[in-house]
Amino acid sequence: MQNYYFNLTLTRDEMLRYYQGQVQAIVVTTLTGVRVQFPAMHLRQYMTTSGINGKFCLKTQNNKFFSLIKVSV
Repeated sequence: MQNYYFNLTLTRDEMLRYYQGQVQAIVVTTLTGVRVQFPAMHLRQYMTTSGINGKFCLKTQNNKFFSLIKVSV
C-alpha cells in the first residue's frame, strides 16, 4: 500500500464544478512532489459550506484508489 500526503484547498464554487459533473478527477501534488489523480467523488464527505481545506492522505493499492483520509485542518 502506498500513502500520498497533500494539502488541498478548494472553494465552494470550485467544488460545484465537480458536483455538476464538469470535472471527474482531482489532480494534486503531494508533499514530496509527486502528482497523483483520484476520482473527485471521494472528496464529497469532506465538503463544508466554505469548501474543502486540509491535509489529506490518499492510500492506493496496486496504483488503484483505496481510501482518502483527512489528517488535519
